[in-house]
Amino acid sequence: MEMTAPRQCFKPLSTLIGELNVHLRGWANYFGYGYPRSTFWRINWFVRQRLTHHAKRPSQRGYRPPMGK
Repeated sequence: MEMTAPRQCFKPLSTLIGELNVHLRGWANYFGYGYPRSTFWRINWFVRQRLTHHAKRPSQRGYRPPMGK
């Protein structure tokens, strides 16, 4: 996924999430007919993994997940 590629590590997480939401909302509108629950679950899992990896990349400050997560 190009939006979470290592060369995008300079983007703040909130900006990246906003950009991803636009693309994912469009994808969901296009492919949302029928019963896409399992597909949406897989994509949600994939995006969460990519965002976690993006947040853990080396930067000026280290990443720590919030308490209980």
